[in-house]
Amino acid sequence: MSASPLIDGPRLRAWARRAAAELDRRRVEINQLNVFPVPDADTGSNMAHTMRSACEEAQLLDDDAHVVDVAEALAVGAVRGARGNSGVVLSQVIRGVAQSVKDDASDGEMFADALANAVRFVDQAIADPVEGTVVTVLRAASVAAQQAIEDAGVHDGLSMIEVAGPATSAARQALANTPSQLPALRDAGVVDAGGTGLVILLEAVLEEAGVEAPMHDVGTAGEGETGHVESSSSAPPLEVLFAFRGDIAALKQELTPMGDSLVTARLADDEATVHIHSFDAGAVIETAYRLGEVSNLRLEVLPGAPAVHNPERLIIAVTPPGSLTQLYSQAGAVAVAPGEDVISEMLSAIRRSGSQEIIVLPNGLLSSRNLAAVEKATRALEQTITLLPTVRLVSGIAALSVHDPNQPLATAAFSMSEAAGEMRTAVAQRAEKGALTLSGAVAKGDVVVSARGETLLIADDPLDAVTRACKRLLEHGGEQVTVLFDPEELTEDQLRPLEDSLGVEVMVYPADGLQACAEIGVE
Repeated sequence: MSASPLIDGPRLRAWARRAAAELDRRRVEINQLNVFPVPDADTGSNMAHTMRSACEEAQLLDDDAHVVDVAEALAVGAVRGARGNSGVVLSQVIRGVAQSVKDDASDGEMFADALANAVRFVDQAIADPVEGTVVTVLRAASVAAQQAIEDAGVHDGLSMIEVAGPATSAARQALANTPSQLPALRDAGVVDAGGTGLVILLEAVLEEAGVEAPMHDVGTAGEGETGHVESSSSAPPLEVLFAFRGDIAALKQELTPMGDSLVTARLADDEATVHIHSFDAGAVIETAYRLGEVSNLRLEVLPGAPAVHNPERLIIAVTPPGSLTQLYSQAGAVAVAPGEDVISEMLSAIRRSGSQEIIVLPNGLLSSRNLAAVEKATRALEQTITLLPTVRLVSGIAALSVHDPNQPLATAAFSMSEAAGEMRTAVAQRAEKGALTLSGAVAKGDVVVSARGETLLIADDPLDAVTRACKRLLEHGGEQVTVLFDPEELTEDQLRPLEDSLGVEVMVYPADGLQACAEIGVE
């Protein structure tokens, strides 16, 4: 048994940066596992955002800041920057770390105490804990850490590796067992997304201590359709997230009957980040304002509404395989990849669905010949087929977002066409060769932004191109910007500041196979 040196501020900050980077790197992977409590495919993004917020708060301190100050800053940043159910839970894990940092404890003892505190805080935060989730994985890690100390027979002198090693192994095993505890995971053939993020955090501890964590496949746990479950509600609930200062116990008591997935992540006795899924978001917000001070209010529509999956109506979206396929599928469409077999794949999807009404979103990926072939091939079918004029992938998303399956086909198609047509769009692409345009000379490799067939602007790099394009498109007004970006050209981190600089809501989505640096849409 060998004691490790006491953890200090730089080491704790290094772990946080490592964990944030790994969560961001595996963000899409975790998103694809997200089927519980709702299949909104954002667990990875929310955990990565929360951990980044923690790091950004700690980065405000001096390089030689004391470990207690660093831990407190990480907790403050995590709680205040928490996104989604998973991010709120993660913030309580970081808070557990802050509560456990001591000047006179070994790394191993401190680690075990942090997990024990995290379990306590998470249990207090979640109104209705469910087994087979991150709660189960966290508890398993904590029990293993405490057992390692008891087996050693001492509390002082245990190294981080001697405690974190068994805890991480237990967490991995608990994660692998989550499908047997939660039917939604078993049916989808995946392990818990939040639990996966927690395992990544624990592995970062080992890696920072000099132990190479084994690569493991956190994805499938059996056969099944990954990341897709049906909802039985007639209208989707809203995810409500806000910072609250006031009587937290009273707030929790009044919000409990208003929805589910209620989490109150405390930063202090009277300060917390609150998360809830509710069909009556107005009542939730009114209650919060009545009981205290509310800030950083965020609302997000959660997937639900089986009406989008109405067997009487099928929506087919032509989209490249990868993350965009997942995005369209979660919104209720059947995604078909462009290519030589696109027509036959569309016809197969139509026949399999048995739907009487078909809406097709070409998204600018079907040629005139393709469109004519679709119309010709479907003449023999008894179903009614409507082709919508979605000229880009981003305008297809706008059309799909307003689809109302309860409206007649003609009315629904008109509303969708109107939404797509009213969205002002632009595309940023790398120039393959030099050229002279009305906006100036273009060199090979420049980023050219075009809109409605005309060159809008020329930039040296994709980020500058997207930023300037958004500002140009917003000159005529707009309340929301949607950016689809090629992950090889841009990152979510680079695009996140757009919301502050533009002063409107900005939604960004990675888009594999985009064949452009980015597509931009303004509504």
